Amino acid sequence: MGEQQHVKFPQEVIDEYTALGVDLQALFSAGHLGTRMGVQILEASAERVVGTMPVEGNTQPYGLLHGGASAVLAETLGSVGSMLHGGATRIAVGVDLNCTHHRGARSGLVTGVATPVHRGRSTATYEIVISDEADRRLCTARLTCLLRDVNPGDAERAAGATG
Repeated sequence: MGEQQHVKFPQEVIDEYTALGVDLQALFSAGHLGTRMGVQILEASAERVVGTMPVEGNTQPYGLLHGGASAVLAETLGSVGSMLHGGATRIAVGVDLNCTHHRGARSGLVTGVATPVHRGRSTATYEIVISDEADRRLCTARLTCLLRDVNPGDAERAAGATG
């Protein structure tokens, strides 16, 4: 299903999840869809999540980066940030995603950077800026996630979704 990359996490996050016996690399991967699309998460904290995705293989019929592909990258990065904000006892569930597409891309690698707009007790909202290799903004997205308590079985479902 693709190569597992090594995400850079803050040490306190690694310690928190390790104490619970949770595999951070599996939990915070791009999942099956992100893997098929070539999404790679490079850096992850509640304050900033960075990831990349190739344009090739993620285009619409005119050869431009598909808007849905940008949405997948945005939701992946914003969800990871929300999960890290929620901590090991909470799970983030996306409830609203909007994307404004500013320009197209035909090749190369795009980079998304998610930063928090709001981090509360029950919701987290992230702005995700997707840029091309020339640092031109392609898409601005905003994702809001509901933070809910982890239920029995969530860990098994997450492991099945990433493996």
